[in-house]
Amino acid sequence: MSEYYNIAERLRATAELIPDSVAIAEPLFKGKKPRRDFFGKREYAAVTFAELDRDSDQIAASLRRFGVRPGARLALMVRQGIDFISLVFALYKTGATLVLIDPGMGVKRMLACLSEAELDGFVGDWRVQLARILYRRRFPKAKLNVTVGGRALWGGLSLDAARKGPPVAPEDPQTKLDDPAAIIFTSGSTGVAKGVLYTHRMFKTQVEQIAERLQIKPGGVDLVGFPFFGLFNAGMGTTAVIPDMDATKPGSVDPKLFLEAADDWKITQSFGSPALWNRVVDYCLANGRKIETLKRAVIAGAPVSFDLLRRFRQVLPDDAEIITPYGATESLPLASIESREVLEETCARTRVGAGVCVGRFFPAPLEKRIVPVLDDPIRHIDDVKTLSRGEIGELLVSGPQCSPRYVTRVEANELALVEGNDGRTWRRVGDVGYFDDQDRFWFCGRKSHRVETAEGPMFSIPCEAISNEAPKVFRSALVGIPLAPACALPKELTDRAKAFRKSWKEPAMVVEPYPDKRPENEVEEEMFCREVLEILKKSPLTRSINRVFICEKFPVDVRHNAKINRELLSVWASAKAAGKPISLEKAKIEA
Repeated sequence: MSEYYNIAERLRATAELIPDSVAIAEPLFKGKKPRRDFFGKREYAAVTFAELDRDSDQIAASLRRFGVRPGARLALMVRQGIDFISLVFALYKTGATLVLIDPGMGVKRMLACLSEAELDGFVGDWRVQLARILYRRRFPKAKLNVTVGGRALWGGLSLDAARKGPPVAPEDPQTKLDDPAAIIFTSGSTGVAKGVLYTHRMFKTQVEQIAERLQIKPGGVDLVGFPFFGLFNAGMGTTAVIPDMDATKPGSVDPKLFLEAADDWKITQSFGSPALWNRVVDYCLANGRKIETLKRAVIAGAPVSFDLLRRFRQVLPDDAEIITPYGATESLPLASIESREVLEETCARTRVGAGVCVGRFFPAPLEKRIVPVLDDPIRHIDDVKTLSRGEIGELLVSGPQCSPRYVTRVEANELALVEGNDGRTWRRVGDVGYFDDQDRFWFCGRKSHRVETAEGPMFSIPCEAISNEAPKVFRSALVGIPLAPACALPKELTDRAKAFRKSWKEPAMVVEPYPDKRPENEVEEEMFCREVLEILKKSPLTRSINRVFICEKFPVDVRHNAKINRELLSVWASAKAAGKPISLEKAKIEA
């Protein structure tokens, strides 16, 4: 039977250990402009760990009186800052289930996801509450609504009112390790966004393993470029400094304001996306400055380029670490690697098609296996063999940081989950790759992005690395286009293999040129494609590719401008190959 535990206990323990240390600091504003003192120094609001613990206790008591009960699902839609983090721990302390979603996915998809979550209420500002009312038919159960930043004119409870009243004693919600703590939606960048169940055990494991792997100890100062990581800081005794930026658009960060906060608080660590760090690092290099106090930078959320790692190292102290973790919303963290290992060893192999090394996995009880790539459900872990080191296959993981199931789009559980021995459940990550003789995992792409050909499967990341070596290519995408009807089959194919011909595709490479290298006419376009083909023919991984298509600008995720929509490019390239070219917008409709 699961023991009693609530992730909010991490905050209580920190408040007892270092009560007067600053837990959160956020910039103050005068209207829309930064608030500054007489000397021009930025002003901040700050709370200590003891104050944060008391504030979340007070809010939790009001929420319970309001009717919030263990298991209630409340969407938390508040910008990162003191209110956000205090509300997170207050909701934990009631035993409620937080529902977190990335607004960067777009209003239509976000509304669909929130509707599927069967919410009991919303916690957000007046805009959130207005949207709830306008779309009330989608949220018939949403009665527990909390307004942040003003009076509850829309009905329900206001955060200001929740904070009032005499001090309250902490109350134990009697949650267990495997009780729901949150529902966090996937980005939907490689499929329909799904609600991932997070338990208190998952959060506990994540905080413990991240703190141990990254050597995070109480007393550090983190500049929060990624809101989710800001929640971990309170449980690790780290001061969370909120930068003046739109967390939903990290690529639009103002480097001067970001670095001002870094200097004001003498930050020791920071977690951000490549989109954020590219802007900050470019600014530092252009202005000849370093981030002198930063000892540990973490980059995640999208693919990290070797060029970014090289440039980033130039603006940090020599002993600083740049760490890129690997995982997924459903299973995090899984592995990590430091920049020196990448730049000094693995990137050379990546360039010739070995895949991207994401490092060594976190320790037991996390387990991992590579099994043959399958599209059908796997009922039991013993139904599939484990591949040898160096063999590319599908990654399966099992451990306390892995979500037990999806709670929306529950039909996806059949494909995602595998029954294990001793009551354990294995999760199919959806990635393909292999382990080397140093037990490092080499990521070769998403399973859904492989192209099945008559000669065998081709994997996106290794093949695209070959194409990216072309001097004029900014990025590439391996896609499958319909096989020509008259295409000859290899003579050695068996009759059974011929039966699978319908699933085979012809591999093609779509490339996006650097903006200043784009061909301006048909002759230049033909020369460009020929140059890329010459490079592809030199590698055994890509020599079967006979078609190259130029796409002026790839369809990518809005937030990071990095996750390529290969499914959309496949539709676009297929139409072009058939002599019936269509726009990306038309391809989006057909996809």
